[in-house]
Amino acid sequence: MQGPHPLFTVFLLLISLLSLCLSDSTSPAIFATICSSNQSSNATGFDVSFVDTMESIYQNVSQTGFGYAVSGSNTNSSPLVYGLGQCFSYLSMTDCQLCYAQSRVKLPHCLPSTDARIYLDGCFLRYSGFDFFSDGIDGSDNFTCGNSSYAGSVSVFRNTTERLMGNLTEVASSLRNGYFQVGSSDVVADTKVYGMAQCWKTLNESECRDCLSNARKNVLSCVPAKDGMVMNAGCFVRYSIDPFYLSSSSPSNGSSARRRAIVILACIVAVLAVIGIFILWSKFKSKPDPFHEIDAGSTETIRAIATSNLSFKYDDLRKATDDFSQINRLGEGGYGAVYKGILPDGREIAVKRLFFNTRQWLEQFFNEVRLVSQVQHKNLVKLLGCSVEGPESLLVYEYLCNTSLDHFLFDAFKKNSLDWERRFQIIVGTAEGLSYLHNESEIRIIHRDIKASNILLDERFKPKIADFGLARYFMDDQSHLSTGLAGTFGYMAPEYIVHGQLTEKADIYSYGVLLLEIITGRKNHNSVATSADGHSLMLLIWEHFNSKTLIEMLDPALKDQCNEDEAVKLFQIGLLCTQASPSLRPPMWKVVELLNKDSRQLPLPTQPPFLDIKGSGAQSSSSESSSLLSTSEKSPFSLNQLSITGTFQASK
Repeated sequence: MQGPHPLFTVFLLLISLLSLCLSDSTSPAIFATICSSNQSSNATGFDVSFVDTMESIYQNVSQTGFGYAVSGSNTNSSPLVYGLGQCFSYLSMTDCQLCYAQSRVKLPHCLPSTDARIYLDGCFLRYSGFDFFSDGIDGSDNFTCGNSSYAGSVSVFRNTTERLMGNLTEVASSLRNGYFQVGSSDVVADTKVYGMAQCWKTLNESECRDCLSNARKNVLSCVPAKDGMVMNAGCFVRYSIDPFYLSSSSPSNGSSARRRAIVILACIVAVLAVIGIFILWSKFKSKPDPFHEIDAGSTETIRAIATSNLSFKYDDLRKATDDFSQINRLGEGGYGAVYKGILPDGREIAVKRLFFNTRQWLEQFFNEVRLVSQVQHKNLVKLLGCSVEGPESLLVYEYLCNTSLDHFLFDAFKKNSLDWERRFQIIVGTAEGLSYLHNESEIRIIHRDIKASNILLDERFKPKIADFGLARYFMDDQSHLSTGLAGTFGYMAPEYIVHGQLTEKADIYSYGVLLLEIITGRKNHNSVATSADGHSLMLLIWEHFNSKTLIEMLDPALKDQCNEDEAVKLFQIGLLCTQASPSLRPPMWKVVELLNKDSRQLPLPTQPPFLDIKGSGAQSSSSESSSLLSTSEKSPFSLNQLSITGTFQASK
């Protein structure tokens, strides 16, 4: 028999985590969960249809308190799944949503059973591989009686309860009454018995009457117990000396109401996010697996990690970060958030918690594990290990106390910590790290996302390149890679933007932008807005280069810390790295040599591309400007207008 798809196993783990947010005292009690012993012969297809059905039901339950749906095509690859959800009519809509969220979290634990139902204190949810909508009674019907008995006259209590439940079930059997009725009756002066009867709205009146008649007989067998309930396929009947339907419908106090609202919102959003993951997966399940090679490598990687010192336990990392507390959050990148953690032995670590919301998740995770574990350099962040067996994937790095370069460079006060000596150290160290990736490691690696936020600083402000989620490696006989557009605007090379052809020259361009940012103290991507004349950082630097006034672009915080020749040399190296033609950009080993060389004789740079962000109504002032992108389907960002001024040739 085919087992559940691995993604569905992840789904169940996420569902388990979601249940924690519903475990407080406001959550409705679970009366019964019934899972069929029959299991689907196609668990994967059944799971997908199940998720679609549950989403459709939620759309109606959240508005009317009742919903039913059918998903699938009755084929082997996509079996039919029927579903029904209904709240008891005495619930408020807020309580109904909370009850449904709880049932929705718990019911998937029955999978891969082909039929399951759950009864909660306020709602009912069921799925099945067959049409059960008109079933009022079946073999899985259940009833339960309270543990304590009525202390007064049993005959009086019995007679009162019989009359009450007879009246309630009779009234509730009419569709005119919404298949629902609640009421109470005095047993003695200070004691009442409360009752309810309700059918699911998919039954007709005859089916409802038969169901309630059966339920009434069974529930009365509980007397003299103080409470009893019957859970049939098509109806629910209950009596109790506690006013269960009054307490559920009474207004909550302010703080409780707010808490319940937050719980409901968090759980519903989380459940919908999980549903979205599965809907996305289902759309691609019949297509060729684009990660076939990755999956094969992933299995080997998991096995190797599990038996090596790279393996960390998920619970250990969760505790080390204080359950991923916001206080320990260091920052966030495109593929995950990073948290500071302290291991039991006192070691400080940085834990990268990868987002599980894209198809590229698997690729990004193992890409980073494989690449970073293969490279070791003083200017590359060291990968200590990872967690691959918990509900989410985690990467564990050495912790660098000064976080990332952008936290200092673009902060008016913190930038004073970056004197000329430290900035030069960061410029050289980053160049040496890139030179190692491009030329000295066993595999040639292109980082593809060099920027200030990916340069981490240790306690002595020495730089280490981080975040290899987008990195790619080259075979020896490859001249370039053709990839989808990914990276950070303002740092991406023009030939990569236009043609999607990736070479190490793209990293060199990004490095050049970063170098110019370091010595000017200004961001490249927002410099249009901050510039008095509306020009980009690149254009301003080029104009000052031509007028021999580059020193005016130096960060004022560096005034009197270096001589003009040293500053101009770095500006010129930055311009050499950002030339429009990739063939003219020096390789990183040459950049390292130029930085350390005491010669003032540097090649003259050619004009860089000028990438200006303009408003949607702006027009380029240059006749050489050509609009390239409005919004790119390939790009992870959206631009009003991207124009590149100047000519360049794509790498061949």
